[in-house]
Amino acid sequence: MDLSIVSSLYHSAPYLREFHRRASATAQQLGLDYEIILVNDGSPDESLTIALELRRSDPRLCVIDLSRNFGHHKAMMTGLAHTRGSRVFLLDADLEEEPELLLPFAETLERTGADVAYGVQQSRKGGFTERVTGDLFYRLFNWLSAQAVPPNQLSARLMTRRYVDSLVAHRDREIFLAGLWAATGYQQVPVPVRKHCKGVSSYSLGRKISLAVNSITSFSNRPLEMIFYLGAVILVLSFTAATFLIVRRLFFGQLLPGWASMMVALCFMGGLNLFCVGIVGIYLAKVFSETKERPYTVIRQVYPHAAGRESATEAALAAIEGR
Repeated sequence: MDLSIVSSLYHSAPYLREFHRRASATAQQLGLDYEIILVNDGSPDESLTIALELRRSDPRLCVIDLSRNFGHHKAMMTGLAHTRGSRVFLLDADLEEEPELLLPFAETLERTGADVAYGVQQSRKGGFTERVTGDLFYRLFNWLSAQAVPPNQLSARLMTRRYVDSLVAHRDREIFLAGLWAATGYQQVPVPVRKHCKGVSSYSLGRKISLAVNSITSFSNRPLEMIFYLGAVILVLSFTAATFLIVRRLFFGQLLPGWASMMVALCFMGGLNLFCVGIVGIYLAKVFSETKERPYTVIRQVYPHAAGRESATEAALAAIEGR
């Protein structure tokens, strides 16, 4: 198998037929033996129905139906784990990233000998707020994390077999794919592309904040170190202030009254305490999640492509003949 094309499905019904047509045509243009793997991430629309309809007419199409919605990143990792191709092309099915990107990605891998060619937005899509918050997220993440992540990278990427095998070997339960892509290593080459906008993003503000907290705490222990340093600074400042007040009282007979300032100080310290305990709690929750070792997705059913069914039949016949 030369190529595996992987995508996840969530509210993908309006784009799925065109995505399948264009992805198939691009793979055929390269003259490759290919497969297409679609992972239904609990999509509430007709994505699964359309995918199964396409599968009946395309023997290269495999559909993986998850038992519920597990999230974009986990669905894509599930699809990658089922690939067989020597090259793996990953992209979203909403056509914001063009299936034809396979052509420049393949040319980049051939020219550079790299293991990954990935798309980077020429200019970040969305309004002013989305662009600013996206830029701030990458700056904050790269400042806090020991593993830097290229800003504005896309899901669309072409990867070698050895890179994909190393990527799916990660056993993180809390998945932040951009971090895993960088942490896996190998030579990775960016390719500037233009991402199309197909409507309002499904990521709400709350979901974006949750993703930011999850990504930072999954790849960095620096917030815990910062709590220590913050506590040390407050301790030194408090000791200095206490010494100053004692000296003024003993040697100059001056006492600084102030109920309001005392209450402000107490509220500040109480809020700071809760904030720091909250950060520690997030890390403890991640330890709790990781130690349970639950699978990050549950597959309801796999609808294999015809090539997969033929391979299974041949393996069964070989086993019988071997007896």
